[in-house]
Amino acid sequence: MKSVIAFSFVNFYASLMAQALFAMGLLLTYQGPAVAQTADSTDSDTSAVVFMYHRFGEDSLPSTNIRINQFESHIAELSSGGYHVLPIPEIISALREERSLPNRTVGITIDDGFRSVYTQAFPRLREAGFPFTVFIATDGIDSGNKNLMNWDQIRELAAHGVTIGGHTASHLHMADSNMSKNREDIVRSNARFHEELGYGPEMFAYPYGESGLGVAALVEAAGYEAAFGQHSGVVYSGSDFFNLPRFALNERYGSLERFRQVANALPLPVSDLLPADMVLNTDLPPVGFTVAESIRHLDQLACFPSAGPKAIIEHLGERRIEVRFVKPLPEGRSRLNCTLPGPGGRWRWLSMMFYRLPSAGSE
Repeated sequence: MKSVIAFSFVNFYASLMAQALFAMGLLLTYQGPAVAQTADSTDSDTSAVVFMYHRFGEDSLPSTNIRINQFESHIAELSSGGYHVLPIPEIISALREERSLPNRTVGITIDDGFRSVYTQAFPRLREAGFPFTVFIATDGIDSGNKNLMNWDQIRELAAHGVTIGGHTASHLHMADSNMSKNREDIVRSNARFHEELGYGPEMFAYPYGESGLGVAALVEAAGYEAAFGQHSGVVYSGSDFFNLPRFALNERYGSLERFRQVANALPLPVSDLLPADMVLNTDLPPVGFTVAESIRHLDQLACFPSAGPKAIIEHLGERRIEVRFVKPLPEGRSRLNCTLPGPGGRWRWLSMMFYRLPSAGSE
């Protein structure tokens, strides 16, 4: 029963990854001219790109799988020079304290704890000397599911310096669950980590990338230092540390060309982001944000919803941007990705994931 509860999300992920796919293809979709910019002195040394994987060499599940030859090409690219793969806790600590990171800092994360993490990813990443983080949903591990790692394997990863992160116990839909259930799930997950590893994780990843203000506050109160979603983008010193973006990779959008594009992405730093809560009871009001003073050429900004036509952008003064959707958001999750040409042929990213509660009426 635990196996069914914890891992009935495979089909659900197909919908989620369909939205991630449009994000990974976005750089190729936008055809505006890449203009030269003068990067702010802290533009690239206080930011990092974080990747998210799930499965390795499990070809029957392409929406959440990366082929081995693709994964090896990613490792070769990161090993080629110019990138700096650092542990996620080190990246988060530096960004929180506004300490400099090497240019093109990269973090590697893997969700769910599938067995191929241990058999395929771990040996290759260890040989390359690359640190990584695995986010574990503990009910699945306890179920004895043969497609998942076991606690001995997780302990072995931890002994080799792999960061073990929290992912709830049952891999529940947190944005669509009540706070009592969410709290109980986190408490149960943390208890299992203490029993099996002797400590609780400091890093967290929301199942399906769903959060919202209430869920994020609950995760922070549980003692976690930071939490990741599943919306594309670059983490930087001004990020919301309980709604951090990651670039999702899978078979269809795991080519080396696209990997290079997103590995070289830069943040689009903004403030005063609205709506404040990404969990919605009604259709989405206009999205608004103020772009940092250091960012130029805002006339080149383009925003793409995951469903429906390209969004309408209004410039309110020199820095304030308002984004209007042409069609109402569907129930469930959707996202908005905004991109802007940056210095040196690199691209700036800002992504938001929204969750419209199923009980909300459609327009």
